[in-house]
Amino acid sequence: MEFYTAVIRQSAGYWVSLCLENGIVGQGKNQQEAIDKLKEAIESFQAVRAIENNIYTAPISIEELHEFLMVEDRQNDSESYELRKVYA
Repeated sequence: MEFYTAVIRQSAGYWVSLCLENGIVGQGKNQQEAIDKLKEAIESFQAVRAIENNIYTAPISIEELHEFLMVEDRQNDSESYELRKVYA
């Protein structure tokens, strides 16, 4: 089991979690559901990557992180972000 870094933010009434190491995203009605969906997505990705040799993975860029954090910020004044360590 590895650990990953996830940024969690609220967007359009849902919570979205983004894995910084590979760009995989999970979404849920609350923070925990978003993390659980992210874990499922990471585990699925790892399973495919174990049997396929042409799967590309890379950490997200600063520009991609900035875009993720700034989505909808023009409409909302609240900045609700959280950084977590996620084991998958």
